[in-house]
Amino acid sequence: MTLPPHAARRVWHTAINPLHATVYFSPDLATEFAALGVTHPVAVNLAHRSAAMGPVGPGAVTAAFYNYRHDLVAAHLPALWDTVSPEQALAARLRAVDATLSRLLGPETIASAALAEAADLALRATEACTRHGRTLYAAHADLPVPEEPHLRLWHATTLLREHRGDGHLAALLITGLDPLEALVSHTATGRGMTPKWVKSIRGWEQSDLDAAAERLRSRGILDADGELTEEGHAVRERLETETDRLDAAPYEHLGVAGLARLGELGGAIVAQAVGAGAFPRDLTGKG
Repeated sequence: MTLPPHAARRVWHTAINPLHATVYFSPDLATEFAALGVTHPVAVNLAHRSAAMGPVGPGAVTAAFYNYRHDLVAAHLPALWDTVSPEQALAARLRAVDATLSRLLGPETIASAALAEAADLALRATEACTRHGRTLYAAHADLPVPEEPHLRLWHATTLLREHRGDGHLAALLITGLDPLEALVSHTATGRGMTPKWVKSIRGWEQSDLDAAAERLRSRGILDADGELTEEGHAVRERLETETDRLDAAPYEHLGVAGLARLGELGGAIVAQAVGAGAFPRDLTGKG
């Protein structure tokens, strides 16, 4: 089934990925992991994102995450698993998701037919996801589907998020953007993380970002002011178009009407979460 151009991409950006990401900046996540003895923000981030893969070491996580500094990952893994098991980390994350969505959305939305319908639509889309070559998706696809509608919705958006994300890494390799170049060029679009968050979450130094920007300038992707050139915009669009192609199956499976409905319902839920303060105000932009 042919979908309207960029329709799946728009729904992913407005109704799927942000819903999944609400837990990343939630105080509930820090609280749950602190109770297990994990207090460093980077350790919490690595634990909840990588736990579905089991007690993996830094190499596997650096490969799967693509744009984290390896030294940062190696400073916490595999030692982290001596404090908390992957099973404990996954349970803590789900408790945090429950608390976060309940706080951001309120009891009326949590119990609504609209949220339950959104969960059903998102889960239907995941029926067409594929495991081969998709490490993070495949690991999460082996996890049980929660019973509560809001947790089912979060689980489904996680699967769809990782499915597209794994394909995006393949597209980055094809496009020829290394981890830092991917981050810096995304920031230059105005839609990626600000340098502040790139450094604090991914572990890079300003000198690393500056060196990547210089490489991008030498290739005609950035101009002297750090803005995307015409070629830079074209590179980023080729990247997203290839990602769209690799991620088309779930949304074609959902169909035009189903995708539009998921966008409508999920977008309203995300808007409510954002309005309730789900994300830091300085998270995205050029910084």
